[in-house]
Amino acid sequence: MEQIKILLADDEATIVEVIQLYLEREGFKVFTAFDGQTALAIEEEHRPDLLILDVMLPKRTGWEICAAVERKVPVIFLTAKSAEADKLTGFSLGADDYITKPFSPREVIARVKAVLRRSGLLVEAGTCIEFPELSIDLAAQTVASGKTSNQLSPKEFELLTFLARHAKMAFSREQLLINVWGYDFDGADRTVDATIKRLRQKIDNPKYCYIHTVWGVGYKFEVTAK
Repeated sequence: MEQIKILLADDEATIVEVIQLYLEREGFKVFTAFDGQTALAIEEEHRPDLLILDVMLPKRTGWEICAAVERKVPVIFLTAKSAEADKLTGFSLGADDYITKPFSPREVIARVKAVLRRSGLLVEAGTCIEFPELSIDLAAQTVASGKTSNQLSPKEFELLTFLARHAKMAFSREQLLINVWGYDFDGADRTVDATIKRLRQKIDNPKYCYIHTVWGVGYKFEVTAK
């Protein structure tokens, strides 16, 4: 598979240096910029697969860059701004995620991978997650429950994969929204609940249950016999 290209733009050299190091360790090709004008020039020349933009870049802000890019490309904003209005501005411009400073480099990597998976750019080939009567093929993005192959929507598949990778860990609806959908907003509990309901209908079989409600918390993946 061709190396995934990422543009990282932030005016804080330390942040750029650390995140670039972590991204390159994961095998990504990283282009860096310290101002918005340079970032936009790199975007136009190299057409990276993902943009990581500080909102308050000098010369041209991250928001201005996002609005100026004509092609569809995933965008993650890095920012010290945490107000809901600022997040809504970013999402209205097409942002896929919004990470508030301070953050850990590992958090950035996890979110980068989540956005790339949602965009179909990152596929962990040849990897299957196996449970009793349940097989999740990450490369083919298919699920077999018992002797039946189940057709899941992209979001159903991503939610199932996230929960299965963290088996027995309970997650709130907000945590699931951030990790699977890449955002959170008022009233979004219904989105998670509806997706969980469809997943249960598709993967539960006569022998086992897989996704459980944790009252007062949210949901977890755990294989239990019926």
